[in-house]
Amino acid sequence: MKTLNKEDLKKALLALKKEKNAVILAHYYQEKDIQDVADYIGDSLGLAIEASKTDADIIVFAGVHFMAETAKLLNPTRKVVLPDLAAGCSLADSCPPDQFKAFIDAHPDHVVVTYVNCTAEVKALSDIVCTSSNAVDIINSFPLEQKIIFAPDKNLGMYLQKETGRDLLLWEGACIVHEAFSFDKLLKLKIEYPEAKLVAHPESEPHILEVADYVGSTSKMINYIKTSEFDTFIVGTEAGILYELSKEAPGKTLIPLPIHEDNTCACSECAFMKVNTLEKVYNCLLHETPEINIDPVIFDNAKAPIVKMIEFSNQIPVEK
Repeated sequence: MKTLNKEDLKKALLALKKEKNAVILAHYYQEKDIQDVADYIGDSLGLAIEASKTDADIIVFAGVHFMAETAKLLNPTRKVVLPDLAAGCSLADSCPPDQFKAFIDAHPDHVVVTYVNCTAEVKALSDIVCTSSNAVDIINSFPLEQKIIFAPDKNLGMYLQKETGRDLLLWEGACIVHEAFSFDKLLKLKIEYPEAKLVAHPESEPHILEVADYVGSTSKMINYIKTSEFDTFIVGTEAGILYELSKEAPGKTLIPLPIHEDNTCACSECAFMKVNTLEKVYNCLLHETPEINIDPVIFDNAKAPIVKMIEFSNQIPVEK
């Protein structure tokens, strides 16, 4: 097709979506043009649930690879496409399945709880998956005497240890986005905006969480800011959230938490999330590729801990 401007491309994409009975799911961290054409915008749990509810023939997942895998696991009979296979995840990459299996095998008396930000292969090694929204409740659901491995995010794991009082065995993984925040620059912001409330994602490093006024998942952060009596917020997560936040909480002052490096963008952005573009979303739907497929050998084992999580969270039944 000839090169279209963004508005014409959006119109063409919406027409193509209707023609192909497709649904577009977009994570909060996607660029604003992609969020504009999405049927659903959300975090990992929210989009996983929307994927399981849809009756679309094609699911376009504008996010990263592990999220599209989750959508496929919950919708095995539907075609799931990802705009760019290079949209990976530093956190998922920090937990190689073979090394994680050896870690589990060395601790056979532990149950395995994994954060949803991991590959299908790692999910297949898990007893239950969690998100930042429900992780505390899932950890607390196990008897106190039950030993627990938590992976892959060590920062989220340390936060869970503090919140639950449990001595979790942590995998040493991390998200480069949430480890990039500068504490020194945060202190300067607090001096400049003394009335500002710091909201942070639990994947952030402990010293950021120690001074946060509110810690929660992406969707919970949005709800907190939207309903808060306060007007000014320093936002400690990927900067893509600011677009949806500006719509959900009009009139609020939103300040991205700065990162260590001095570069053209003072806020923290996920390079993997930004690999996707509006044009790639259109092309992946047009050609129905790249398609997400999961090894049949691990499919059922990877799906089971996600189903457990959804059922635990009192969500809808998923496709069998």
